[in-house]
Amino acid sequence: MTDPTEHRTLSADEILDVVDAHDRVVGQAPRAEVYARRLLHRCTFVQVRDSAGRLFVHRRTAAKLVFPSHYDMFVGGVLGAGESYDEAALREAEEELGVRGLPAPTPLFRFLYRSEEYGGWWSAVYEVRCDVPVRPQVEEVEWFAFLPEGEVERRLPEWVWVPDGLEAWRRLREWRG
Repeated sequence: MTDPTEHRTLSADEILDVVDAHDRVVGQAPRAEVYARRLLHRCTFVQVRDSAGRLFVHRRTAAKLVFPSHYDMFVGGVLGAGESYDEAALREAEEELGVRGLPAPTPLFRFLYRSEEYGGWWSAVYEVRCDVPVRPQVEEVEWFAFLPEGEVERRLPEWVWVPDGLEAWRRLREWRG
């Protein structure tokens, strides 16, 4: 089992599980190959709220392999080979927020996201509350703030957002009714 507080090197050489249209593992490949061949893989999206109910929003660094310098209203990322969605959600949330001891994120739903540029990924959406000060990972996060949901809504047409995060946002709002 992966230690969710241990920082992992996220590189083009990282091995990912390749999955089929039903989210069943059918092989493994390095991240760079998964992206180059547009193979289906797995990803988590974790919506983080503080004790006041505000949403964690951040801008990704320019060094990110996918959607560099885009804004996002989720933390998360790809699952390593053999990693479960639940393990990855907690690991990614703690890494990106720079905290330890978060409660296990609550799983909400999954969907298949398709990207012309990168192929696609099965996406597991979670939520978690973070009541401790965050120290976002500088390799991942260039800017951050906890914003009221109304402010996030106002910023949607103004900022360049990660397209998969926008899709997860849309589906989460629909799921909540």
